[in-house]
Amino acid sequence: MQKRKKRGFTGMQMFTSCISTTMVLVLLGLVVFFVFTARRLSDTVKENLTVTVLLKDDATSAEIKRYGAYLETERFVNRIAYISKEQALKEQIEAMGSDPTEFLGANPFSATMEITLNADYANSDSLCWITSRFKAAKLVSDVVYQQDLMDNLNENLRKAGFVLLILATLLMFVSFGLINSTIRLSIYSHRFLIHTMKLVGARWGFIRRPFVWRSLNIGLISAVLADALLVGGIHALVRYDAALAEFVTWRNVLIMSGTVVVLGLLMTLLCSYFSVNRYLRMRESEMYEV
Repeated sequence: MQKRKKRGFTGMQMFTSCISTTMVLVLLGLVVFFVFTARRLSDTVKENLTVTVLLKDDATSAEIKRYGAYLETERFVNRIAYISKEQALKEQIEAMGSDPTEFLGANPFSATMEITLNADYANSDSLCWITSRFKAAKLVSDVVYQQDLMDNLNENLRKAGFVLLILATLLMFVSFGLINSTIRLSIYSHRFLIHTMKLVGARWGFIRRPFVWRSLNIGLISAVLADALLVGGIHALVRYDAALAEFVTWRNVLIMSGTVVVLGLLMTLLCSYFSVNRYLRMRESEMYEV
């Protein structure tokens, strides 16, 4: 009868430890997911910023084609869209409802290349040497881009990233404290068993081993449950709004899942190790005061 009660109590401890650890790992997984999704979102925004390369009027079609093919080989170029003088005039007429050639006597627009950069190069420092390379080409008359908008965007993204980093760090400490409390409470009821094993000459490593393995099992089960909840929630979110699929990649989901498993195992391992050591160092009189 006594054995049944003990087993039931241990099973309840295992259950409550798994549930509380799972909730903590879900929060950690959400932070990791939001960090990577925010990075993906910032890259998408950066890659939609356009650099306009104005071409000279005497540039031939063959020269423009060769220059476009050359730019496509550059590592900083994401996409190139060529807009001819005639296409620019047509778009202006459709937008404004008037034809500038009627009172100017000629097409005032220049042929342009609308270039979007890869996200790593969409910053002021990179744009300085990129624009200088554009201007060095003989058929380029000028380069235009919204520097203020790009600077403000990079500054806001930097601030948002800093805030996310602080939140992730704080949550990491809070999560470690919560998991440590959970593991310590589960080991607390075995403190006299630990002391007895120490008295009969058992080595500390031998005493720690079952508690560490039990905690690792809790960490693994909790991580699997947390990943199941997170992946299920993300899948439901993407099904609800298909536009989110552009920012939610399976690579980020896999990184999030792997991070949750690693953190679950690492945190429970460290917490159980230090908790058992705490009781191993205690004298018998101190155990009644805990």
